[in-house]
Amino acid sequence: MTEAAPHTAAQLAEPVTIRPYRPLDHGACRDLWAGLVRTKRDLYDDPTIGGPDPGAGFEEYLTRLDLAGIWVAEHRDDGVVGLIGLVLGGHRAGEVEPLVIAEPRRGRGIGRAMLQHVAAEAQRRGLTQVSISPDSRNVDAIHCLHAAGYDVLSSITLTMDLAPRGHTWQDGLDVHGLRFSY
Repeated sequence: MTEAAPHTAAQLAEPVTIRPYRPLDHGACRDLWAGLVRTKRDLYDDPTIGGPDPGAGFEEYLTRLDLAGIWVAEHRDDGVVGLIGLVLGGHRAGEVEPLVIAEPRRGRGIGRAMLQHVAAEAQRRGLTQVSISPDSRNVDAIHCLHAAGYDVLSSITLTMDLAPRGHTWQDGLDVHGLRFSY
């Protein structure tokens, strides 16, 4: 990861500093990761998602060989309140993974500022595309991402649920005249 200069998102209601991840941020970022897993558990009504320790996935994430950078949003009073990463893909493309903002700080522009920071970082590295893959049930995230400029539907991931217990899927998405559950 390159050490970029910290960026203050001055247009926010509560300014944060966006800066590269440091080892001292580990506990706060692991907690943010756990919050992301709990959100997914709630979205799919499945307490088994992420296993018994919802923060453990952060340890595995830190070992990714395609990880180009991790940044945090730091609030002057509350410390680290946001986490964002950039994963390199093929053909000069990158993917935002993850993007998570502490629940009490959501809706205040922190995520948008972090997305802008990562887009600028991706451009600086010569990437031509940056994508993000929110859960299809995370309607709030999809609305926020769309408002932040992620308005091109570039790929679709289709799933066949093979779990014996299965999820309770919701009906209601049409794509190219086909009906999908989500």
